[in-house]
Amino acid sequence: MTMIPLASEGNTLFISDFRVKPGTGDEFVVLFREFDYSDANVMHQDAAQVKDGVLCRDPNDPDHFVLVGEWQTREAHAAALQQLGKHGTPKFLSLIQGGRLGPKYFDVVAATPPEHLGK
Repeated sequence: MTMIPLASEGNTLFISDFRVKPGTGDEFVVLFREFDYSDANVMHQDAAQVKDGVLCRDPNDPDHFVLVGEWQTREAHAAALQQLGKHGTPKFLSLIQGGRLGPKYFDVVAATPPEHLGK
């Protein structure tokens, strides 16, 4: 299997570590998927999004999630979040404790070069 790096050097990862209201983890996943795969998700229409985000669930705590995605810059992701807010509030946000994803941004400073991935 050919490997590819998780992210590319010079880009930005956003990581949102959050909890949903107790006992709503399954409902959250359903609502998140409904929105994420819909035309209402302007994030997927932004050219600065490098790789689609992934939602991860803690196997030991069904109400704990992490959302990770790759963008060209943190400013582009923050601007896309602002645009998202102008189109109404996605239903899944109502289940998040505190009501926001609150991403932290990380600059990708090292990623395995392509010539080393197949070795």
